[in-house]
Amino acid sequence: MKQRDYYFDNAKFILIFFVVFGHFIQSFINDNQNIYTLYKVIYTFHMPAFILISGFFAKGIAEKGYIKKYAKKLIIPYLIFQLVYSIFYYFLYGKSTLAIEPLTPHWSLWFLISLFFWNIFLLAFGKLKPIQGIILSLILGLAIGMIDWTSSYLSLTRTFVFFPLFLIGFYMKKEHFNFVKTRKATISAIAIFTLVFIGFHFFPSINYQWLFGSKSYEALGEGYLVGMAIRLFFYVLSFLMIFCFFACVPKKEYFFTKFGKSTLYVYLLHGFFIRLFRQSDLPDIFESPRSYMMIVIVSFLITLLLSSNIIISLTQPIIELRSSKLKQLLSRVQRTLQTDR
Repeated sequence: MKQRDYYFDNAKFILIFFVVFGHFIQSFINDNQNIYTLYKVIYTFHMPAFILISGFFAKGIAEKGYIKKYAKKLIIPYLIFQLVYSIFYYFLYGKSTLAIEPLTPHWSLWFLISLFFWNIFLLAFGKLKPIQGIILSLILGLAIGMIDWTSSYLSLTRTFVFFPLFLIGFYMKKEHFNFVKTRKATISAIAIFTLVFIGFHFFPSINYQWLFGSKSYEALGEGYLVGMAIRLFFYVLSFLMIFCFFACVPKKEYFFTKFGKSTLYVYLLHGFFIRLFRQSDLPDIFESPRSYMMIVIVSFLITLLLSSNIIISLTQPIIELRSSKLKQLLSRVQRTLQTDR
């Protein structure tokens, strides 16, 4: 039996932790300069690296039923959680009407719809030479910024802006990651992370919304040519930061490694915690550096919790449309009860 690669599981777990942590600290970016800077540094690599690694594992375009597979894996959970979050927001924010808009993804659900499109794009881009595909995807990623209505509709702006990262991941092989699995690469990565942090700290006026890849150039206050130049700069920065991140990922197995297989669960479910946190009085408590360390701990614990077997077992029927984990859990409970008698 082929041993699972701990490196990629470690990478996915650490990335999903940064997703949770980044969403938590967003409440404090207007109150603390260091938090604001850290927030921008995290957004230069956490979703870009997630997107690249998603492309790396998207190798089955020649398989029968490819489109059906990803529709079931991504679109159905997207529609379910679009409904669930609509109901959740209705009660959380005390809205007067229940609005269900399947074509306008709620908050973090954009990733599911974009991931579906990226996999479909591979049917065409997979026939091109890598350099041709990457150049074409970059042109589309830059051009989409000239269109305003795609910002929220089906997450089309993010889909095209981040597709080059997904495509590069698709073209990559395991051997390519060996270039960053060295001590020299790790030291260089730490130095670059530090320099980027310093750069954002001394230039706080840099608009962090460029890192979201979700808005048109007009919405970001720039003309087409300047907007393209800025987006191209952030492409380069994200590519650099992605590989800096991978240079820092541990290669051995740790207690959290196994949870790297369950990142989709964390991604879909952590939004309930984040929204409840933002609507509560809890953000007022976190005002000191010591309190901010608590957010790190809480983010880590939530990531572990939502990756746990019991949460996966209970939510698998609506996320994967399967109940194998739930059946296993119920079977274990039944055996335990019978043993106690």
